[in-house]
Amino acid sequence: MSAHNHHEHHGADLTKAARTRLEEAGEQWTAMRERVFEALAGFDKPASAYDIAEAVSKAEGRRVAANSVYRILDLFVGSNLARRVESANAYVANAHPECLHDCIFLVCDSCGQTTHIDDDSITKNVRSAAQHAGFSPVRPVIEVRGKCGKCD
Repeated sequence: MSAHNHHEHHGADLTKAARTRLEEAGEQWTAMRERVFEALAGFDKPASAYDIAEAVSKAEGRRVAANSVYRILDLFVGSNLARRVESANAYVANAHPECLHDCIFLVCDSCGQTTHIDDDSITKNVRSAAQHAGFSPVRPVIEVRGKCGKCD
């Protein structure tokens, strides 16, 4: 399968889809996990754990440690609720958490906007090349740096 369309969730629908996915994975959807997810989903660019901790701290009226946020983000990435933009050490909410794909990110060097696309034919070739070299790929992440349409 090559690139295909998904039902992309937004707002409360995205939070509900994330909760459903996490619970299907056997994890609990706690109040703190919900706050971290909503903060992450509220950013229009990839957010660091520190950005998210600050947003949650403001909403909670108390300090939330970045270490706690990192643990939750690790859980979210493992459960397909979030994607990690490796080069920026930042995260984006996955708008279709019920569908698992390898990551292809288009990262704008000017404004930082990051677009996630799915194209299984590209990542299938990456996996195949890795296997041909005797390597067992677990999670290919492809990042393409450049300029988005707004900055070009």
